[in-house]
Amino acid sequence: MSARLQRAMKSLAGLSIGDAFGQQFFSPAAEMIIERRGWPAPPWEWTDDTAMACSIVRVLADHGVINQDELAKRFAEEYEREPGRGYGPLAHGVLRRMIAGDDWRDAAGDVHYGEGSLGNGGAMRAGVVGAFFAEDIDEVVRQAQLSAAVTHAHPDGQAGAIAVATAAATAFMHREKSLKEQQDFIFDECLRRTPGGATREGIEKAAKLDLEFDVATAVAALGNGSMVRADDTVPFAIWCAARHLDSFEDAMWTTVSGLGDRDTTCAMVGSIVVLSDTSFDDSDWLAFREPLPSSVEAVSGS
Repeated sequence: MSARLQRAMKSLAGLSIGDAFGQQFFSPAAEMIIERRGWPAPPWEWTDDTAMACSIVRVLADHGVINQDELAKRFAEEYEREPGRGYGPLAHGVLRRMIAGDDWRDAAGDVHYGEGSLGNGGAMRAGVVGAFFAEDIDEVVRQAQLSAAVTHAHPDGQAGAIAVATAAATAFMHREKSLKEQQDFIFDECLRRTPGGATREGIEKAAKLDLEFDVATAVAALGNGSMVRADDTVPFAIWCAARHLDSFEDAMWTTVSGLGDRDTTCAMVGSIVVLSDTSFDDSDWLAFREPLPSSVEAVSGS
């Protein structure tokens, strides 16, 4: 397996653990369990965040770049196979049209009366893109945009993917630096690379927000994914990741304590921090997480 694919698989492991972990806390007792850091009983089932990231990894393994037609096909196939993985209402509509034979450009472009989706779905799966192309940040940006556009035609939905992919690439490339240097690089690169719009404005706020502030303050300032938009999700995820670049476990507990769209925020953060926390051992976490599809696990042997 190539070094690039190995990195993508590592990011996928962090993403899928975060996704499955966060998904366990949609219950009335969630806040109490989070406060005492009680691990939910296994298995932790993953959601559409992981399903779509798996499709991206398979396309990268086969083509070395984001082939949009192939990615749309894989998204549709995975959705048709398991439509109950927690896809949002807009995703259901887009993917059903793809299954019916519509071109992905039309299916994605018709959302919101032709404006396209500015949801967080493009961003939730983008960490693996950043990991794969980490040495070339310009290519990270280009490929992240391509990966998001298959379902998210709105520029801000694509901006969220660019930001998360950039954060993941930066986390990997600067993993040996001091924590403060890593944090500065994360925010600087995300601000440099993320196109203008609401998501970038949110990242600007995140960059100015003290990383020692409590999570409730961060949520009040940045959102927590409750509105399922890129601008309401990505800034908080990058703030949580930057705060805990040296501790995957702390990153998970901090992120999930923000509640909101907690499987997605944890997926984003997991895909980033797993690349920077060089001491992280994922064996216990993987023992709790539901196995990934065999088609993706097979990539590890390629």
